[in-house]
Amino acid sequence: MKRLFWFVWRMSKSDLRLLWFALKHKERPKWLMPAAALLALYAVSPLNFAIPVVGVIDDMMIVPMALHFLLKCLPPSMLRAYSHRDAVVVEPR
Repeated sequence: MKRLFWFVWRMSKSDLRLLWFALKHKERPKWLMPAAALLALYAVSPLNFAIPVVGVIDDMMIVPMALHFLLKCLPPSMLRAYSHRDAVVVEPR
């Protein structure tokens, strides 16, 4: 179980970074903020605590897949801006 958790965390860490960048971006789509909020509410739903087995399956499978799908719907210009942000090297003073 612990290995599965770390696998999912490593796979979704880049998606979480992209989501954070997109939420702070000035040209983000209007649907992104409510969709991210609904996904966060779904991730901490009471079902996770009432039925632990379903909660684990939910958190390990459905939430990362929904996050990845949400980010696939972002405009290409925002994805390019994110990839260029990583490519830019800032020289120290």
